[in-house]
Amino acid sequence: MHGREHAAHERDNNRVVRPFEWGLQFISDHVNGDDPHQVLRNHTEQAMACSDDFYALAEIRDFQLQGDRLTWTSAVNTSAIENNLAHARYFPVQAKRARNPRSAVVVLPQWNAKPESHVEACRIFNFIGMSALRLTLPYHEERRPSDLQRADHLVSTNVGRTIQSMRQAVLDTRAAVKWLKEQGYERIGILGTSVGSCIAFLAFAHEPDINAGTFNHVSGYVADVAWRGLSTRHLRQGFAEHLTLEELREYWTPISPVPFISHVSRFGPRPMRFIAARYDLTFPLDLTHETIAEARRHHLPLDVVWLSCGHYTMASLPWKAIDAWKIATFMRKHL
Repeated sequence: MHGREHAAHERDNNRVVRPFEWGLQFISDHVNGDDPHQVLRNHTEQAMACSDDFYALAEIRDFQLQGDRLTWTSAVNTSAIENNLAHARYFPVQAKRARNPRSAVVVLPQWNAKPESHVEACRIFNFIGMSALRLTLPYHEERRPSDLQRADHLVSTNVGRTIQSMRQAVLDTRAAVKWLKEQGYERIGILGTSVGSCIAFLAFAHEPDINAGTFNHVSGYVADVAWRGLSTRHLRQGFAEHLTLEELREYWTPISPVPFISHVSRFGPRPMRFIAARYDLTFPLDLTHETIAEARRHHLPLDVVWLSCGHYTMASLPWKAIDAWKIATFMRKHL
């Protein structure tokens, strides 16, 4: 299985080792030669002291639905014009199949997902009586600047831009939930895969209108995955000796799931399902076990599914079918 994981990883030969950058301009408007370590420490302290402000969603007035395509102005304005318009694809359930109460699932794909990724999942939700809204993550598909081959700016060796990008993804997710509520949906679930799982959990911890969550692949700290994961080896090369893992974990604390596990229960008991791969080399297993243990320590209503595959092979048969079944049955039960 590890051999299959390495083979799948090596199929993508367009990864670029980009130079390390502090990227302070992406998190602060007033940086005048200050020590980057201190700027980032201060940012983490402020964001964690009041994460509800950090992830607060401003009012959005320009939702536009044309056919099955929903767009709106992203709450975070970036230097890439294409990235500032959020996109989602809407899969409304047919009236004769619709469940009561009306239910919908926000779907967050993996890093560098293709346009058709997770569309099959959305249609499965339709089949069991739920609508779905598939979000395009920052710097993906229509949101990707022309000078990028991959969605490198979502998670990168630019420390500050990664914080901005992940925060933007969470706010776009909350906006998607807001739009669904405006359409009259009463019960909303969230499904995230890989980096989408991390974003989904951050949204789950800050958005009271999400009623249930399924998280495909589990890890507690973005820094540890970037530093140790198979899929992010090129990031580790880019970080080189510019900082330590401990420093990066501190700076990226506001965009990591584990620090917010304690926040989840404040919105009442909301069921969660973690789906993890026993042979995952991208989200190392010890990180998965630590995250599960932390969720259980806080007595969250969690169940865990282990699949005998890896990170990449979860998208292959038969594991893809088992994964889909585990997701669909969970959402059908709790929505």
